Amino acid sequence: KAFTGQVTVLTLLALALGREKGTLSEEEYHRVVKELVAVPEKMRTVLKQHSFIADFSKMFTYARNFIYLGRGYAFPVALEGALKLKEISYIHAEGYPAAEMKHGPIALISQKKQIVVIAPMGGVVYDKVVSNIQEVKARKGKIIAVVSENDRTVREMADHVITIPETDECLYPILTSIPLQL
Repeated sequence: KAFTGQVTVLTLLALALGREKGTLSEEEYHRVVKELVAVPEKMRTVLKQHSFIADFSKMFTYARNFIYLGRGYAFPVALEGALKLKEISYIHAEGYPAAEMKHGPIALISQKKQIVVIAPMGGVVYDKVVSNIQEVKARKGKIIAVVSENDRTVREMADHVITIPETDECLYPILTSIPLQL
């Protein structure tokens, strides 16, 4: 709750600053505000998956290592997801920027390692995240992906999928963090 609250407040601050400085158009400002108003209902949609996520998580009872990957707005979510897993289960988990995967973490990928990828559709980094997933799959890593509900590309590549409603790219951290916290 603290993470989603902080992201929400920082989004409001960024919107206010962008509007005040004139770096954010009125049209863009109103579009993001409208999407932000819709977020609570979208959060309820994600929370309805609570039972599914609880049952799903039992599959990983004996897993001992997780890597969380995210790019752009999804990187802080990867850190939050790894932190929550460590706090709640005492299982080793690390969050990494997916762009840095080739600089160390790739050596840790194996059939015994669970890789959680935060991969909502949209934005300039989506195709790069798909490429990261392909690299993980080439090394027999198991992919758990958090994706937009209309995603087909990552859904076909992942071993396990949790979906979230679509929203503006800058608001995805609010929605993608919920299943990881659950």
